[in-house]
Amino acid sequence: MNNQRLHESGQGSGAGIVEQIESQINRRLGGQVNDLRVIVQGEGLVLQGRARTYHDKQLALQAAMEITERPILANEIRV
Repeated sequence: MNNQRLHESGQGSGAGIVEQIESQINRRLGGQVNDLRVIVQGEGLVLQGRARTYHDKQLALQAAMEITERPILANEIRV
């Protein structure tokens, strides 16, 4: 597993960072989370999407925490 962590400059809304996070999570999970969206709220992130299992939901959360230094405010991925 690639443990590359994104280093953000702290500029702008983070749209480019969001795309990178979504891409890396999808790559790590092999598409186990459908319609994955990462939303910036203040300094933190919210995960949304649909997973077939609770385990897949947790894997997405773990991947996000490894990828970015921003706190994960909520994991709203539906099972």
